[in-house]
Amino acid sequence: MNHLTINLSALTHNLNQVKTLVGDRPKVMGVVKADAYGHGLVDVAKALERNKVHSLGVAHFHEAMELRTRGVSLPIVILCGIRTREEAEAAVRYELIPTLFDPALVEVVAAEAAKKRSLAKVYIKVDTGMGRLGLLASDLGAFLNHVTRFKTIRTEGLTSHLSSADEADPEFTETQIRRFRRAIETGRAMGLDLPLNNLANSAGLMKFKDAHFDMVRPGIMLYGGLPSPGFNPPVPLQPVMRFSGEVIQVRDFPDYTPVSYGRTYYTQGPRRIAVLSAGYGEGLLRTLASRGRVLIQGKKVPITGRVCMNMTMVDVTGVSKVRAGDEAVFLGTQEGERITPDEMASWAGTISYEVLCSVGQRNPRECVR
Repeated sequence: MNHLTINLSALTHNLNQVKTLVGDRPKVMGVVKADAYGHGLVDVAKALERNKVHSLGVAHFHEAMELRTRGVSLPIVILCGIRTREEAEAAVRYELIPTLFDPALVEVVAAEAAKKRSLAKVYIKVDTGMGRLGLLASDLGAFLNHVTRFKTIRTEGLTSHLSSADEADPEFTETQIRRFRRAIETGRAMGLDLPLNNLANSAGLMKFKDAHFDMVRPGIMLYGGLPSPGFNPPVPLQPVMRFSGEVIQVRDFPDYTPVSYGRTYYTQGPRRIAVLSAGYGEGLLRTLASRGRVLIQGKKVPITGRVCMNMTMVDVTGVSKVRAGDEAVFLGTQEGERITPDEMASWAGTISYEVLCSVGQRNPRECVR
């Protein structure tokens, strides 16, 4: 009834746009956290591996382990770090790359690598202005000095995150870039090679060439979404996800008839209402109520009333011969018309990241090339 399709050719197209923007020097870490933004962790990771990204970025240890045990051989970076000795031991054994910002975990990783007579690769997280994970500049020197005591750890690079690269005013992002450059200088002055420093997310790599450094970390743009509503990408991106359902019933309502929970919507005049096969249980956000649109017969028809758990109602008055079984497209293209994740996000008052994760994690997926 409902159908979620992931177009891996569109994913490849978007990756090629990244490569066009950054050229040959910076390497590419494909970010596949949160089940590849709802597109399917393993399928997306293997597609990126086939297309020769340098590495993959996940949020958590369990995501990295799923990729490794499912046959992905690329370097896998755990962006949110690890938390226990057991995770450190597995990271060393499976050649996963944790992001470090806690001195105690440096010692744990070093000890586990020593047990296996191995070398643990790590990244060091620097907070250049995100106000989230990482080390402030004032603490970085002491932390790096601590890391260099352990011969079983190899620091691949420093990593940081841009908080505002999608904004029109570049000033704060430029400040973050300068701070990150100084952090690299601090590390190299201490004798660290730091060959793979990375700062740029999707917005950063599209807008700030100086943020590219040695590696870039595209996330949302790989999936055809924008970093924020109204962002103007310098290259054409293709949405990777298509989500469709079907018409369950078509009903003719007289004037002033309430539709859905809470009677927040009443018909104004006689209206033809179609009941569709997906709701918030399938990831459609409730804030789409009486604001969102759905494609039926290539026309954008308005959602009427509140989105239900497994059904949504739309006004198909004036759309000829709509009947039960007709396709309804929530995300994607139908008969030349399109609803993008960013368009849906604008109706719902959110961002495309949430739209994709919400829909993608609640429906069985089919990948096509």
